[in-house]
Amino acid sequence: MTLPIVLVHGIRLSGACWPAVAEHVVAERPVTTVDLPGHGPRRGERFTLAEAVAAVHEGIDRAGGRAVLVGHSLGGFVSTAAAAADPDRVAGLVVAGASCPPSRGFATPFMLLHKGLSSRPDGGDRISRRIFEKVLPARVADDIGRGGIATEAIPDVVAALQDFDLTAALGKYPGPVWLVNGARDHFRLGEQQCVNACTQGRLLVVPRAGHYFPLAQPRTFARLILDIAAACQDRCAG
Repeated sequence: MTLPIVLVHGIRLSGACWPAVAEHVVAERPVTTVDLPGHGPRRGERFTLAEAVAAVHEGIDRAGGRAVLVGHSLGGFVSTAAAAADPDRVAGLVVAGASCPPSRGFATPFMLLHKGLSSRPDGGDRISRRIFEKVLPARVADDIGRGGIATEAIPDVVAALQDFDLTAALGKYPGPVWLVNGARDHFRLGEQQCVNACTQGRLLVVPRAGHYFPLAQPRTFARLILDIAAACQDRCAG
């Protein structure tokens, strides 16, 4: 059986952010995307970690019941929790841009962002779209815009992650973990602590890349996760 890949998006985004990555993957492996509560077509729902984990498990089940799980940013935290909760569903875990264990200080910039954007008549949608247009390829920024930018979900996400023990969750998953961080990503501050917590952890730091590396360089990220999936496939066969 060819191991599928399940992609989990970051905060405010949705499964619609992934087409530029997925198109480079589907020729070799099936791809499934997940929409977390409060995001994309699920805007208006309350985000909780339990419901987010359930969404990831449902995505894996749609993919066939076992997959290589790839999460970016918020999706990395949720994917780690999902792998810890049910390791048998996860043949390998890729955590991109999520190697900073949540803390009270972790929440502050997100709440400031929420306050600044939500005070605008459009909820900060126009500013958010312009930011993504500056830092991402035009096609990816358009995909994000079509999927919707859920700034209103930030308070629920912050509250849900406040007590999440990232390193403990990484330690509960016995399978292979790849921590993938851009060298310029502020979310890599705890990467050594995170990799040390893993039973089978590897750290990959991408030179000159930032937090949005998976979306800013979709072809490169696709190749990376295909190589990881191949390694997981060989491990399963062995």
